[in-house]
Amino acid sequence: MDVGLPGMNGWDATRQLKSNPATKHVTVIALTAHAMDGDREKAIAAGCDEYEIKPIDFSRLFEKIDRLLTQPPKGPPKNG
Repeated sequence: MDVGLPGMNGWDATRQLKSNPATKHVTVIALTAHAMDGDREKAIAAGCDEYEIKPIDFSRLFEKIDRLLTQPPKGPPKNG
């Protein structure tokens, strides 16, 4: 999930995905080129399962994907 989406940011898009029973199981990794202090925590609070900065280190990203796909899915995010 790109954090800097036009029209709706990635945080809000993730919240919508994770709050919908039909899509809450979708694994989401936040991606951003403009990493700021606290962004990882903000991503997790929005319901993202993981966080990665650009430029992407593909070996690290693939490790995260492998790990996430072997875990049971999380429930919807807490409000906030």
